[in-house]
Amino acid sequence: MAKHIAQLIVAGAQVVGRAFVKALRQEIAASQAAAQRAGGGAAGAKHSATNQKLGMSLEEAKQILNVEELDLEKVQKNYEYLFNINDKSKGGSFYIQSKIVRAKERIDSEMENIQENNVKEERKKGNDT
Repeated sequence: MAKHIAQLIVAGAQVVGRAFVKALRQEIAASQAAAQRAGGGAAGAKHSATNQKLGMSLEEAKQILNVEELDLEKVQKNYEYLFNINDKSKGGSFYIQSKIVRAKERIDSEMENIQENNVKEERKKGNDT
């Protein structure tokens, strides 16, 4: 009887171990794919750090504000509209309103990163000539 219980425990541990290894491999592959999509290198690291800092990816922020491109006017227009209709005094949701604010912050942060990169590239071109 004890032998069967020991065999059952060993078999269960093997199944759990294999599942853990498989999940770990999937997580590593997903992490590498995300880094590749983010651009890799310093730009990818900065993009990833911004995602972690603000707790929201750029794609999620675009979905919340219903924009496809980083057009400052459209982002601002959609932000103001969504923020106002979700005002708690108008029967809106404070949670949704806060998500809208975080989405705007994330997009603003990305716009700043793009501007910084453009300035760096211009300086680099100026130094090359």
